[in-house]
Amino acid sequence: MERLHPSDPSRIADYRLLGRLGAGGMGVVYLGRTDDGALAAVKVIRAEYADEADFRARFRREAEIAAEVDSPWAVRITGADPDAHEPWLATAFVAGPSLAEAVAAHGPLPLRAVRVLGKAMAKALGVMHGQGLVHRDVKPGNVLLGMDRPRLIDFGIARGGDHTALTSADAVLGTPGFIPPEQAEGRPAEPAGDVFALGCLLAFAATGRLPYGSGTVEAVLYRTVHDEPEFGPEILADPELTVLLRTCLAKHPDIRPTAAELDAALTEDTPGEGTAWLPDPVVATIAERAAALLALPGIDETVADPDAAPAPGAGPAPSRRRFLGLAAAGAVLATGGGLASWLALRDEDRGKGATAAPRQWVIGVQADLSGPQKALGQAQERGVRLAVDAFNSRKDKPFTLTVATADDAGRADRSAAAATGLIANRDVLAVIGPTGNATVVPCLELYGEAALPLLTVSALATAFGVTDRRSFFQTSALSLAQGSALNLQLIGKQGVRRLGALCDREGDVEGWQAVQQANRTLTVVSPQATAYARVVPRGVGDLSPVVNDMLAHGIDSFFYAGTPAGAAKVAGLLAAARFTGPRVVDYTNVGPEFLTAAGPAAEGWQFLAPYTGPDAPEVADLARAHRAAYGTDPDAWTAEAYDTAGLVIDRLVTAARGGARPTRAELLSALPKGSFRGLTKQYAFDEYQQVKGHIYYVHRVEGGRIRYVGPVSETPAA
Repeated sequence: MERLHPSDPSRIADYRLLGRLGAGGMGVVYLGRTDDGALAAVKVIRAEYADEADFRARFRREAEIAAEVDSPWAVRITGADPDAHEPWLATAFVAGPSLAEAVAAHGPLPLRAVRVLGKAMAKALGVMHGQGLVHRDVKPGNVLLGMDRPRLIDFGIARGGDHTALTSADAVLGTPGFIPPEQAEGRPAEPAGDVFALGCLLAFAATGRLPYGSGTVEAVLYRTVHDEPEFGPEILADPELTVLLRTCLAKHPDIRPTAAELDAALTEDTPGEGTAWLPDPVVATIAERAAALLALPGIDETVADPDAAPAPGAGPAPSRRRFLGLAAAGAVLATGGGLASWLALRDEDRGKGATAAPRQWVIGVQADLSGPQKALGQAQERGVRLAVDAFNSRKDKPFTLTVATADDAGRADRSAAAATGLIANRDVLAVIGPTGNATVVPCLELYGEAALPLLTVSALATAFGVTDRRSFFQTSALSLAQGSALNLQLIGKQGVRRLGALCDREGDVEGWQAVQQANRTLTVVSPQATAYARVVPRGVGDLSPVVNDMLAHGIDSFFYAGTPAGAAKVAGLLAAARFTGPRVVDYTNVGPEFLTAAGPAAEGWQFLAPYTGPDAPEVADLARAHRAAYGTDPDAWTAEAYDTAGLVIDRLVTAARGGARPTRAELLSALPKGSFRGLTKQYAFDEYQQVKGHIYYVHRVEGGRIRYVGPVSETPAA
């Protein structure tokens, strides 16, 4: 939670505001407290949206529907005013993580916990459906795991039969991966669609994966309509649950059970008052959130209400003595960074901050500094440090910056802990990272809830499951766009007319998508060009039959996407066949392993990457600074990390001109606005917070080393 801004109200109706839980382009969510001490999440919509008739009607509908839902398993509405100058809606505050956050941080739930959760959510939906209402967005982010019970939240796109539809007939509302087939095909939402979404949610809770996979929206919706779900060994180990989930995910809505029937079929007990049904790490996270409430800061007065006194009966926030006393009386407390940061904040609020050292301005780096991508992680850390050093050397600097690092070792199971450490340091205003795609999902919910900007340089997947992306920026071209760059370089510049593309599924899904993108954009560059593509399943060690088949089909160029070892094998096979056409390897496969394993066969191979090289003219000054500081040339991604840090610094300097240090949320709001000229390119973001302009650069192996060639023309939108 962040402090109230001076322009924030101190009170909304009966709710004394304690701080900001989150903010976005449409409004702010505050933590409020009533006169009798009850906490609430108060959602306030900005006035400019309230002036739009359609939006005010949508908000009115949300308030009406939420008020009709009376279930212990759904969050309760405690107040609303759709007619206010800035409409607001208050719901009971649940001090706990979402299911999406819990699974990302701690892994899938045990099957018994999945069944218990399913029974609770089925009961919540049963109440809604009994009142003629449809939720339409049942997903892990809309399930909160509280200290007393799980709750279904967010009825913002729910619609009952008596409510006017406010969307176009062909609009698809919901979250891909949870949208039922009938809605994906444009048919109206019905209660059976909520049951389908709940089935997907329970499969996700048990496996950490979506039953219809991830990727582009179109790909996920296509698989939802046409493919059978993939449950994995976790669910298949329980035949009864497997059958039940398959029925929930039936293509035809009439085959699915009702919410009441699903409730009856799940024979586990409904969770009572407690968390005994959840695994210990999740319980610890819930306990930490609950314990933090005991250390709530004092109420800040604001310009909007400078004379307001604490609400009658609310009293001051609990003292540390009372906090420790409650702990001794049996409150379950966790010792994580979140609680420590709350206690530190409480100390400052109680008057100790007056003599404390001035607040620091910190840029965080979450990176793989000890795992398989440690060279890339270290390169990015150094780029950030060089940018900070360059800024600190300025005589006119309005503040001094420092850098804090968190090593996730490139492991998904360490990502959340690394993020939590940076988030707990309230002087960290933005974080650059993570290094790879695998470590993004476990930390996105955490950064999103903290409104802490997260700018990745090299994690460039198209989609990251169901996680919250509100704080997430991708500052380099998506890896999917590599396919378009490939066609511009080979077909547009090197005269290729018959592209051979080999997708080795030993690699990740991004390589497969790059091959697909190359096929899709081939004729955009040249209508005469054709492609011959092959896919090799996992576990196939001998690639020679496939390579020989591709050569027999008259290809005049070759693109390989898979693994460094596979790329080295293909290089050897093409060298033995005396193939001299352009050869390109997926940039994620290039590095010391490929160069060493391929040996002389690597000579002449190209790769197209969204980063420059140390010999690029535009980064010559940075390369000199890197050699002076570290004794070596910069590596891949150093310049891009330098630029990304420069973007953050630029926004901080602009904010500091007002004389105040910006909050995380203010910086988050400022980052996507305008543009910034870095060493390598112009930085501006689209509506998905992805950098505009799919710029790639050509690199070639010459003399056993990688040489930077230059930029590819800007590629078509991915």
